[in-house]
Amino acid sequence: MNPQDNPDQELPRTIPVIQEQVRIDKEVVETGHIRLSKLVHEEEQTVDVPTTHEEVNVHRVTINQYVDVPPPPIRYEGDTMIIPILREVVVVEKRLVLVEEVHVTKRRTETHKPQQVTLRREEVVVQRDTPTDAGAHQP
Repeated sequence: MNPQDNPDQELPRTIPVIQEQVRIDKEVVETGHIRLSKLVHEEEQTVDVPTTHEEVNVHRVTINQYVDVPPPPIRYEGDTMIIPILREVVVVEKRLVLVEEVHVTKRRTETHKPQQVTLRREEVVVQRDTPTDAGAHQP
């Protein structure tokens, strides 16, 4: 049977479905070179470096005094350490005589000695070189 014979009969229809696609290409174009260099700068500077040293002053004090209990202890008077020195002497009886004391005083002094030191500082320089045919490549 021919579809034109029966106009009431519905015919199948075809509906086209379309899909678009994209295609991307890349091209690498060299535009130039980069050159890095490092510069080192030196500069002389004066620095003040504190140094510390200690001096010990020893002063002997004559006592020549008998003591009952050997030995008298080491004692301190301020910054001074006092060390008793004993000697035995023969008498009718044996006694201790405090002959002398050694007074030791410690002093700390600080001096400044300016000194020359060399300090270094680095700097990076960037240069871009463009080739002569850089404009010849067109995308």
